[in-house]
Amino acid sequence: MKKFIIKNEWISLAQLDEILQSDTEVLLDASVKAEIERCRNYLDEKVKDHDQLIYGVNTGFGSLCNTPISSGEFGQLQRNLVVSHACGLGDEVPVEIVRRMLLLKVLGLSHGNSGAQLATIERLLYFYNNGMTPIVYQQGSLGASGDLAPLAHMSLPLLGEGEMYVDGKRTLSSDVLKENNLAPIVLRSKEGLALLNGTQFMSSYGTYAVSNAKKLWSQFNSIGALSLEAYDGRKNPFQKNVNEIRKQVGQIQTAEVFRSLLAGSEMIDRVKEHVQDPYSFRCIPQVHGASKDAIDYCESILEREINAVTDNPTVFVEEDDVVSAGNFHGQPLAISLDFLAIALAELGSISERRIYKLISGTRGLPSFLVAKPGLNSGFMIPQYTAASIVSQNKQLCAPASIDSIDSSNGQEDHVSMGSNAATKLYRIIENCYSIQGVELLNAAQAMDFRKEKSSPVLESLRSRFRAVVPFIEEDQYLHPLMRKSVEFVKNQL
Repeated sequence: MKKFIIKNEWISLAQLDEILQSDTEVLLDASVKAEIERCRNYLDEKVKDHDQLIYGVNTGFGSLCNTPISSGEFGQLQRNLVVSHACGLGDEVPVEIVRRMLLLKVLGLSHGNSGAQLATIERLLYFYNNGMTPIVYQQGSLGASGDLAPLAHMSLPLLGEGEMYVDGKRTLSSDVLKENNLAPIVLRSKEGLALLNGTQFMSSYGTYAVSNAKKLWSQFNSIGALSLEAYDGRKNPFQKNVNEIRKQVGQIQTAEVFRSLLAGSEMIDRVKEHVQDPYSFRCIPQVHGASKDAIDYCESILEREINAVTDNPTVFVEEDDVVSAGNFHGQPLAISLDFLAIALAELGSISERRIYKLISGTRGLPSFLVAKPGLNSGFMIPQYTAASIVSQNKQLCAPASIDSIDSSNGQEDHVSMGSNAATKLYRIIENCYSIQGVELLNAAQAMDFRKEKSSPVLESLRSRFRAVVPFIEEDQYLHPLMRKSVEFVKNQL
């Protein structure tokens, strides 16, 4: 088994994905363990026989920040925090996202600025390394005092509370601990806050979204290029000179990708009767390119976040300082996730327009891409489906980050709603895969009416797709083929 040792060195999103997608055991370096214990010991000494109020350590939480707590109740205070804040509702968070939460929470706590016990952090790693996934719910976080409700649900199994998935089976956390001879963690001062304050719910969805956004962008290029060929489109809009004078990096990159995808194509080089193409083909560099720039920006924001300390208060041992501030506020993520939602929805929107053109009965293609239109409806209704999904994406793009609702008796009077931005972005990603499946279904069908061949790269794509989804001669039950097409773009393209 591969091992990854956390040393508090910068971790890229690519590294994060590699860890998550492989059978990699994650461990703490000895130097990291030492920093964690140093911070914990400092905090214990700080509150021993000390009258100074330190938020969340010897006080209540939120608007109860001025209510002192006696030293004998520190542990109970933190346990109460976790169980009382586990108030999530709605659908369960997908297992792959919760695993990201576990790993990102460990990364955040490992910097030695949070005061968590080494035992607590290592238990989270134990859950991660052994495929024990807490059950978390999508609704409940305002994305400001950290992702309180989701992270509380993630933390419940530390205490022997809540439920987990183990080997795909839903199990009481108390039973999981017993079966593995594990005692529940007894939290010490500030630990509940260290676990619940933080942006790991938003960040987990965000890192998943960036990873899938990059994949979607690449695949929209490949499928869009096949649609361009099937529609007998022109290659002029992808020339190097015309794109470079625009100076937009994403546009230049997109045009370069298309030149590579189309290299060696008979179809693209044949004489064209038309002078120009509709925008959904001609402006692919500009539209896909703008989305690429947005994806790159969001990647930079998420990468900073996963390498950061985002709980509160923050402990600075060297400076003998415990600072109550606002690093848990999700505004950087909320705005970025809303931005990414728009960028991906636009890739889906222009894709649907290409689908519409392919079934229009122009450019030598039969109406609705079937040999006997009229008797057969052909590919009429898959375009309706794509249009419906695109419309839903537009509705999901209403920005969550512009909303705020006062909470905790006015102490938490501006929140990011980044968690809502995160969960609706997840739906947009799923929708984009569906749109891709429909476009590829149409592009392959249309290309099969052409005599000329496309490029080797695109012919390989068509051949692999045809091994899964056949050419449609006449009307048949299309839903199963559409499902196969969507599964192809998600898992095989």
